Amino acid sequence: MVKHKYIYILLFVLVALIHSCVPTKQVREANIVVPEGYQKQSTDSLNSGAVPWKDFFSDQYLKTLIDTALVKNQELNIVLQQIAVAKNEIRARKGEYLPFVNFQAGAEIEKVGEFTRKGAVEASLPIRNREAFSDPLPNYSAGLFASWELDVWKKLRNSKKAAVMEYLASMEGKNFMVTNLIAEIADAYYELIALDNQLEILEQNLEIQQNALVIVKLQKQAARTTELAVKRFEAEVLRNRSEKYEIKQQIVEAENKINFLIGRQPTPIVRSSEGFIKRPINFITAGIPVQLLQNRPDIRKAEFELAAAKLDVKVARANFYPSFGIRAGIGLEAFKPRFLTSTPESLLYSLAGDVVGPLINRNAIKAEYSNANARQLKAVFEYEKAILNGYIEVANELSNIENLKKNYEFKNKQVMALTKSIEISNKLFQSARADYMEVLLTQRDALESKIELVETKKEQMMARISVYRALGGGWK
Repeated sequence: MVKHKYIYILLFVLVALIHSCVPTKQVREANIVVPEGYQKQSTDSLNSGAVPWKDFFSDQYLKTLIDTALVKNQELNIVLQQIAVAKNEIRARKGEYLPFVNFQAGAEIEKVGEFTRKGAVEASLPIRNREAFSDPLPNYSAGLFASWELDVWKKLRNSKKAAVMEYLASMEGKNFMVTNLIAEIADAYYELIALDNQLEILEQNLEIQQNALVIVKLQKQAARTTELAVKRFEAEVLRNRSEKYEIKQQIVEAENKINFLIGRQPTPIVRSSEGFIKRPINFITAGIPVQLLQNRPDIRKAEFELAAAKLDVKVARANFYPSFGIRAGIGLEAFKPRFLTSTPESLLYSLAGDVVGPLINRNAIKAEYSNANARQLKAVFEYEKAILNGYIEVANELSNIENLKKNYEFKNKQVMALTKSIEISNKLFQSARADYMEVLLTQRDALESKIELVETKKEQMMARISVYRALGGGWK
């Protein structure tokens, strides 16, 4: 008992000595303070980011495209496989702190030299005993063998928890991709509709210009204008015809962008382009900034990665302490198969415990511990960056919505004024009270203003989508 007491005291002193030599670094906590509200916005907690995407979008064709993308998009399916890998990593690390039990069976044959220790012992046996052993000597064995590292310092359990945090982070990464995928498809869809409307406006303008060209030619025949006016009108018609094919190419590319996002070969996109200019922009509520911490997947991902980094620091610190292991085995062994079942003569068993700890030259362990702390601090900055980025994105898009609303109002009035001016300029030209350049410039300004109005409408739709994405909508 006295001898065992001294062993325990020695072990205690050794562990205390190792503990005193373990370095400790303090890494600051993340700053997650956000403003109470957005500028010029109410502090109502009603948040459009919590609205499911099927309720947020009303266009049935767009909903069908998003549904298809959530199943067939290649990037999303790649991320799903990465999540499966992360889930398997949890299973692997969980198994590390459970006992390992293996089955082993073997057969061997051995011939030893007479001038070796083993050969000399066999030679010294009586002849009868020597005849019991064949030469060369076979050996047969079968048994169970177990090993178990005792997780005294919670190194293995913390490693498993870190894998869980990484898995949750990968899930949030998938959610963030879903949010961005939905927003990207919606943006491309409204881009396509805007191009359809621009093409329609261009064709209407071409009809007006062709009618004006006919009038100019008639006036030239009546000597009321010159060949220069005819050529300028012809050039304007040709310019707009050329621009029409540019828009058609843009439509093809926009369609194929959507086809790529939904994971299919180039196919015409079914859409509803009528009445785009008159579509209402539904009101959107931003809630309060603190909701971003729960709604935005990229912020949640950064939070889980920070939690995993903290656990990795604990694992790295535990490497300074000794590890405790237990090894055991039980089985049967004999030089003839028929003796394997002869117990207790063929029975073998073993039980061993060991303690292994770093004592000298711990540079690699120290370096890993320093790296783990550096990764934790990096995760702190990443978390703070995600929060700041989320807040700024929402603030920018809310401001963008307000400014685009005023921009659209003025552009709409401009279009109405220029549309009326086309009719006026044509009448003045026919009565020789305006020259052809005034007619041309009026038609050109009217066309550009209409296209700009469509572009502004598209930007309004996209700004609403951007706010929805910035609020973390779409993944729920």
